Amino acid sequence: MTTYSRTETAERAGVAVEKVSRLVELGILKPRVEDRFTKGDVYRTELVQSLERAGISVEGLAAAIERNALSLDFADAPVYERFSQLSSVTFQQLADRTSVPVNLLTLIREVAGSATPSPDDHVREEEIVVAEFVEAQVKGGFRPIAIERLLRAQGDSLRRMAETEADWWQSEMIEPALAAGQNPQEISTSDFSTRLTALADRSISAIYHAQQAHAWTSNIIGGFEVVMARAGLHSRLERPPAVCFLDITGYTRLTQERGDAAAAELATDLARVVEQTSVRHGGRAIKWLGDGVMFLFPEVGPGVVAALEMADGIIGAGLPPSHVGLHAGPVIFQSGDYYGATVNVASRIAEYARPGEILVSQAVVDAAATPKVTFTEIGAVELKGVTGAIQLHAAHRAST
Repeated sequence: MTTYSRTETAERAGVAVEKVSRLVELGILKPRVEDRFTKGDVYRTELVQSLERAGISVEGLAAAIERNALSLDFADAPVYERFSQLSSVTFQQLADRTSVPVNLLTLIREVAGSATPSPDDHVREEEIVVAEFVEAQVKGGFRPIAIERLLRAQGDSLRRMAETEADWWQSEMIEPALAAGQNPQEISTSDFSTRLTALADRSISAIYHAQQAHAWTSNIIGGFEVVMARAGLHSRLERPPAVCFLDITGYTRLTQERGDAAAAELATDLARVVEQTSVRHGGRAIKWLGDGVMFLFPEVGPGVVAALEMADGIIGAGLPPSHVGLHAGPVIFQSGDYYGATVNVASRIAEYARPGEILVSQAVVDAAATPKVTFTEIGAVELKGVTGAIQLHAAHRAST
């Protein structure tokens, strides 16, 4: 077992040595043989610091521990050993050693959800791992804006995952334990907790790798298209993608009337319906917009079929009717999002559509090429924020 001196413990927890000594006096920290401390003690020290900032006195905490009203022994569980500790290296020292701009290194902590550190602050051990990834990109000639874009996307995605996981743990583990009169602190040290945490890590990695397979395959196909287009064998836009916007009618009013719990349930039901349907037809949800979703479909025809099925599925799930708009054409991907006239027109078509209506542009009609759908011409329509009239059609399922 790795152990630390009192000074090392203070450095790794980011506190003064006097703080560690005070926690020892209060019985919150119980050093091992010869005044040695463990990783669990480092985390306990950090946790006490956080509790104090939240307004809980260290003396009151010590009194509760002495009366066995609570315990910090869970910090010794293996799952907490992976929580990163401060290293002996500052951000500036790491920048000098790696030739990575210090602002890119401090960004690592920012995207992980903490305040941006100063160059003289110490780097956490896990941040050094991320810094190695950043260093490799810098040496490979990657643009700083591209490095930052990826880091922010990773940080935002993983933050949402961590927050959802914490809520899941609270509702499925801690609250039931409290209701049953159990001590929730014992959950973290249980064999089931340790096993579930390890399985969660493996699950995240597996899902990420599956997403990588899809995204990388898309890049490979795109590269092949470019090469074939240069050879005069293929035109990349002979089959333009379709952007689809689906909005729930009266979503904002409904959630205001029913509250946050209803809004969360509505979002869950919507996600279940639209994600399964879009993926089945080769598309994917690009962005959630509160009252709706933006999709990208590489093939226009399946995109229209998916829109019709999603609209029916939403009604079948007991949700308010949706209004949908689709447009086909080139799109621009930047900073983790899609932009361009195609996106803007699709959004405006969705705004124009009535509840339960799926409207598409002439470009969609021209590229759809599927016997599963028919179109009814509506005519040329002036849309807000769009120059010139857009020829719109209503999409319907083809009669069998």
